[in-house]
Amino acid sequence: MTSETEQSTHNERDAEAVSRFVERFASDMTEAGMQRMASRVFAALLADDDGSMTSAELAMALQISPAAVSGAVNYLTQVSMVGRERDPGSRRDRYRLHDEVWYTTFTNRDRVLTRWENTLKDGARTLGEHTPAGARLAETAAFFEFVQSELADMLDRWREHRKTLDLPVADWRGHT
Repeated sequence: MTSETEQSTHNERDAEAVSRFVERFASDMTEAGMQRMASRVFAALLADDDGSMTSAELAMALQISPAAVSGAVNYLTQVSMVGRERDPGSRRDRYRLHDEVWYTTFTNRDRVLTRWENTLKDGARTLGEHTPAGARLAETAAFFEFVQSELADMLDRWREHRKTLDLPVADWRGHT
């Protein structure tokens, strides 16, 4: 439930400025390779105080169809950036950002890199590691192995660094 202070702050926001932020960040994510509608839905959830919205709220905020919301949410749940839950006493789904969404996203990417690395190593053996294609696959596998090692260390360092930051504490997760 939203407190009066939170609701007052929310009502004082410039809706156009929020919309511009959502579209700008969505554009940045699209340029980085994420699907356009998924980028918009993710940015809208990121800009929402409790990080959750229903399909109808997302459709209204982004001026898109429920089908577009559904496709975007399916993608975002598949890549573990958003979760789906039921509104208590309702049949409506609510879509929510995962806690520590960026940490979780990068941790999941680590698993993807592991699969790619293993497949590439198998491919290099299959093609012959001394053939041009096999050597290319072996180098790519070595690159992913290196990135994984660095990513794991970096995520550990982030956890420690986060503790030193003076970040505002806000109950944006909406869990009751």
